[in-house]
Amino acid sequence: MERLTLKQYRQMVEKVIEFKKLNGEMPAYTIVDGCKISKSVYVDMIETANKFLLEMGRNPEIVEIGKQVNMNSIVKF
Repeated sequence: MERLTLKQYRQMVEKVIEFKKLNGEMPAYTIVDGCKISKSVYVDMIETANKFLLEMGRNPEIVEIGKQVNMNSIVKF
């Protein structure tokens, strides 16, 4: 899996938030449809998607998994 749909991304964020509420810290990783995503990668994805939302005024349709320098290569319109 190279990217998440908006629905998958939202489910991932909900799982991370629920884990933090229950355990007081964010999980070391999360799993989305069998794909293990490390904390550093999902934090980067959340920051990038939030930046996209603030700049574009809407949610991205797809969020790619993995660290990238160029926001346009992570978030697809």
